[in-house]
Amino acid sequence: MSNLDTRPDEVVCAAAAGDLEVLTPREVPLGGPRAMRVRRTLPQRSRSLIGAWCFVDHYGPDDVTDTGGMVVAPHPHTGLSTVSWLFTGEIQHRDSAGNAALVVPGELNLMTAGHGISHSEVSTDRTSTLHGVQLWLALPDAARDVAPGFAHHAPDPVVRDGLTARVFLGSLLGETSPVETHTPLLGAEVLLEPGTRATVDVDASYEHGVLVDTGAVTAAGTTLAANDLGYLAPGRSEVELVAGDEPVRLLLLGGPPFGEEIVMWWNFVGRTHDEVVAYREAWQSQLVDGTQHDGRFGVVADEPLAPLPAPELPNARLRTRS
Repeated sequence: MSNLDTRPDEVVCAAAAGDLEVLTPREVPLGGPRAMRVRRTLPQRSRSLIGAWCFVDHYGPDDVTDTGGMVVAPHPHTGLSTVSWLFTGEIQHRDSAGNAALVVPGELNLMTAGHGISHSEVSTDRTSTLHGVQLWLALPDAARDVAPGFAHHAPDPVVRDGLTARVFLGSLLGETSPVETHTPLLGAEVLLEPGTRATVDVDASYEHGVLVDTGAVTAAGTTLAANDLGYLAPGRSEVELVAGDEPVRLLLLGGPPFGEEIVMWWNFVGRTHDEVVAYREAWQSQLVDGTQHDGRFGVVADEPLAPLPAPELPNARLRTRS
């Protein structure tokens, strides 16, 4: 998914101390005035990263007959991986590395941009309701210039008393995803029946995020409402989840503190102002008369949508922190 803000915020990211935070989202339109809206909980002022997770967009249930669904034309990425996970609907993914894949509920699509990639995402004609998340992972310095890549995984459900989980990245509840990542990570969808109390063993070296999709859940003693993202600092070897009176669906995300500072602007993750300027110039140089030409970010084949031009950079230099 692209960040379609015409004036995207510069985000200087660094790990912050603290044990528990409740992060609430802001709404962002994905296109014009009637476009579908997404709820963005990362990044924000109080916290920019949870492990390597640096961007969390949560959307739907969206009636595509009203909004037109997801229509995101070709756009570039560097220095990150995108994680697509759907609850309802279907999205056609195409990228400049030659990958064309459907995003469907309960199956992971992970695209690694590395040195540079461009891609498009469009909900299919078969989709009447669209509901899911789009997540970004910052790549560590040693891997942020790797060649583009793509992985797909359909995890089997793990069933416990009142709990069903699908582990799409990392390990949880005795299940391990085969998908390789450039930093240790956890990503899992967890369903809880009403009133379920479950204690989940986790890696104590990780920080964790609990993104609530439906229902209300008490996580580590704090109640989270739908659309909240709860942050838990490292040091816990287990997390207790208690469902309220309604079924709960949540994502459990995690990873060790990233340990590197990044600058994220528009669809680029870099380390310096000059890097981001160069990424933007490289993308703009590929756009000629509304069409996409070959270059650093490649060309999305068989794509009818015109590529998205990059917004203007802010007047001030993008800041970095060391």
